[in-house]
Amino acid sequence: MKITHYGHSTFAIEVKGINLLVDPFITGNEKVKDKVNIEELKADYILLTHAHQDHTLDAEAIARKTGAVIISNYEITSHYEKKGLEVHPLNHGGKWTFDFGTVKYVNAIHTSSFPDGSYGGQPGGFVIEGEHKNIYIAGDTALTMDMKLIPMHTKLDLAILPIGDNFTMGIEDAIIASDFVGCDKVLGCHYDTFGYIEIDHEEAKRKFYEKGKDLMLLETGESLEL
Repeated sequence: MKITHYGHSTFAIEVKGINLLVDPFITGNEKVKDKVNIEELKADYILLTHAHQDHTLDAEAIARKTGAVIISNYEITSHYEKKGLEVHPLNHGGKWTFDFGTVKYVNAIHTSSFPDGSYGGQPGGFVIEGEHKNIYIAGDTALTMDMKLIPMHTKLDLAILPIGDNFTMGIEDAIIASDFVGCDKVLGCHYDTFGYIEIDHEEAKRKFYEKGKDLMLLETGESLEL
């Protein structure tokens, strides 16, 4: 499983030769828009945690170009289905086995609306169980006790957690979240994109290290392999 970061909360995940794209927000992200060309991105599936623009902005354009299936909650998939795109709806606690592995849609505490203010359903995260590795993509969320449910059914190899604070968990709560989900290997997201969520990278890594955890902060286009 290869995971590439494209800024903010956008990740490409390659597993078994199949390409997933999570929360594509590139053309509106001043930090990465000149570094990443959405025309060159591969996607067989697009996973959307919630409807906010900084997670869905480029989903339609990429889906039209690639023919990707959009996976998200019922309201979000209905929105894109009406636009003629292929979708697979999930809802909280539900799971489905795809050709790349099993996806479970899990709880998140946040809000969810499209840029025009229309309802985007309830926000969520994804637990992806691949053939050999399992990951948790928290999406935008506060720290929640529901995270303790995840290790009851899945042993994680990586947790992708928001760490920018203000709109989501900050560093301290993300450390607790990693305890709740039973995973000490954390990939940070939702930080530095704009002023409210800028962080001190070294301090963040130090705080995780002091708790016996590994926080990874990837540069745009940088990858890790599990």
